[in-house]
Amino acid sequence: MSNSQKLFNDAKKVIPSGVNSPVRYFEPYPFFAKKSNGAYIWDEDKNKYIDFCNGYGALLLGHRRKEILNAVSKQLTQGTLFCTPTESEIELSKLIIRNFPSINKVRLVNTGGEATMTAIRLARGFTKKKKIIKFEGCYHGAHDSVLVKAGSGSAHNGISISDGGLDEVSKNTLVVPYNNSEELEKTITKNKDVAGVIIEPILANMGLILPENNFLSEVRKITKDNGVPLIFDEVVTGFRISPGGAQQHFGIKPDITTLAKALGNGFVIAAVGGKKEIMDLLSPNGKVYQASTYAGNPISVSAAIASIKTINKIKHKLYSKLEQYNAMLTHAISDMATDMKIPHQINFTSSMFQIFFTNKPVIDYKSSKNADAKKFQKMFSTLLKKGVFIAPSQFEVVFLSDAHTQTDLNYTMTAYNAALKSVKN
Repeated sequence: MSNSQKLFNDAKKVIPSGVNSPVRYFEPYPFFAKKSNGAYIWDEDKNKYIDFCNGYGALLLGHRRKEILNAVSKQLTQGTLFCTPTESEIELSKLIIRNFPSINKVRLVNTGGEATMTAIRLARGFTKKKKIIKFEGCYHGAHDSVLVKAGSGSAHNGISISDGGLDEVSKNTLVVPYNNSEELEKTITKNKDVAGVIIEPILANMGLILPENNFLSEVRKITKDNGVPLIFDEVVTGFRISPGGAQQHFGIKPDITTLAKALGNGFVIAAVGGKKEIMDLLSPNGKVYQASTYAGNPISVSAAIASIKTINKIKHKLYSKLEQYNAMLTHAISDMATDMKIPHQINFTSSMFQIFFTNKPVIDYKSSKNADAKKFQKMFSTLLKKGVFIAPSQFEVVFLSDAHTQTDLNYTMTAYNAALKSVKN
């Protein structure tokens, strides 16, 4: 019995399902991580993996990036938690605002889920209305308002609405298909009490689904024409798509933005920012309450400052390299699948991609769910045996990091070749 299997058996006795987040589980048991560095992660059985899960997108700069570790090490000598304001919080807020022109003010929080929860509360406080519109398959965290036809682990486990959620809450969440602006307009017209629209500008929790031409600009126009605040959930895309996220890439200015993951490159931190008139509603001066003991934690703040500064310093080289590597990898995988006559679609952009085993384009929740998830699981298992770690669900994304090398890519292509053969057989 492997060390990971022994640990999993032990974990199940004290941790529900043996994991602290549903997406970490896969059959027959997940490997238990021991250490990581750069593009690699090692398990408790000394197996080495090329990491393409990358903290579900958080590790844009790779594991144990020296600039970030140096900043954190320095802060550790100063203190770990003050629960009073620090100068570094101002510095980080200015860095975020400089990279995201749609943000006038920003409040630091701890997780992406906390950020989206605050964003929705702000939209309701600003409009004095109740209903929120979200898009099928978009995942905005594990809180009641958005756990309706959500992506990520919710989709993987087939949970449309979570048990324990209140009907009174979910009935105020309206769901429309992604890439369907006509349905959005109809829904807003029909419901006069819409407080806000929340969207992943690039859907990264149903596999990878890209916005069709003009979809995001149409969403922006519809929300603006109807006086409905638009929330861009850039928990995944913030800093990963570009220094200014998907909104910079597509030239869209939302009213509220949420950030996490690549913001801290592996450290626990998130943010919600937006227009001054909306953000000023937050307590203590405003009447929209939000609070957290660990918000603005100096360790995480120091990591985020170092992360953004590093990204800005190397941005021209960073994003072009990741795009080049991604194109190289996805084209090779697609060519192999075509040669093997395996029906497939690959959606990719910037440093993210996903393969779907289907012969139809994947453009929304429904078409993603119609892909063959069993074939994906077979591919995942073979990749893992070959030492390549991707997220274990069809409804997640493969993430590249700055730490990946051409050698890593060459090996990964060979591993995908074997994995696709296993799917074919």
